[in-house]
Amino acid sequence: MTQKLVTIAASNSAQEAAIKMRENDTSSLVVIDENNKAVGIVTERDLVTRVCVHGASSKTAKLEQVMSSPVVTIDALSSVEVAADIMTQNGVRHLLVAEDEDISKPLGIISTSDFVRYLRENLEMDGSKGAILDTLKNENNKSE
Repeated sequence: MTQKLVTIAASNSAQEAAIKMRENDTSSLVVIDENNKAVGIVTERDLVTRVCVHGASSKTAKLEQVMSSPVVTIDALSSVEVAADIMTQNGVRHLLVAEDEDISKPLGIISTSDFVRYLRENLEMDGSKGAILDTLKNENNKSE
């Protein structure tokens, strides 16, 4: 899991989200409401598929319109296998890790890139299997 969580208010624009992603070298932001509760996740992919391809103005498109919501969470003590199952069942590429699945206490975020890195570090790999994982990681980085 990535412990670096960067947040942004749901009332911010898509452009402000893109700027914040660039400044923080991250591909996703946790979108919060006025009570600092996570209400969504916005990714580079969301900005492309929900703003750019529709010709919308990134200055006026609000994150509450383009974020992925509701937030899919997992308890910090859950296994890697459970995390992968939850992501697959919910069709998401980012999973908010929280204390006891309490969305008000986020601890980090898991992305598909994190799974690739985990597999690379924890499975015995020959050259071809490692190359496959590297390809998946590179493809995933392009699509996030």
